[in-house]
Amino acid sequence: MTRTSQLTAKDIMTSGVQCIGAHQSLLDAARMMRDLDVGCLPICGDNNRLTGLITDRDIVVRCCAEAIDPATVQAGSLSGELHWIDAGAAADEALAMMEQHQIKRLPVIDVAHGHQLIGMITEANLAKNLTDAQIAEFATRVYANV
Repeated sequence: MTRTSQLTAKDIMTSGVQCIGAHQSLLDAARMMRDLDVGCLPICGDNNRLTGLITDRDIVVRCCAEAIDPATVQAGSLSGELHWIDAGAAADEALAMMEQHQIKRLPVIDVAHGHQLIGMITEANLAKNLTDAQIAEFATRVYANV
């Protein structure tokens, strides 16, 4: 039995995640990331539901490196494929999803209570809750093809 076998996504996530609005600028997103000391923000639409994620790398590579003013680009325009997990799902399922899609951050949604974003699972959360063997497997699967 692994350490995560009885834990849920909600048990291992970081709560208190703040969203950037889809219509807010990348400059706003960069400032939020700085102020919150994070490298990723969930993007929420007008209905306050999760519509995507944006990373500091997205802003640099897809905006600044293209000589585009980040104050003129909406955060929602950079969001790509979105993966998330239900709060009640097994932590092992979250790990498997992150490995399968080679992602380092996974939003946690409370489906039972209005599909609300309630947290984020990051590599740091995994490191606190996985065995050494699971961490090695995660690193191999996520970083092997980077």
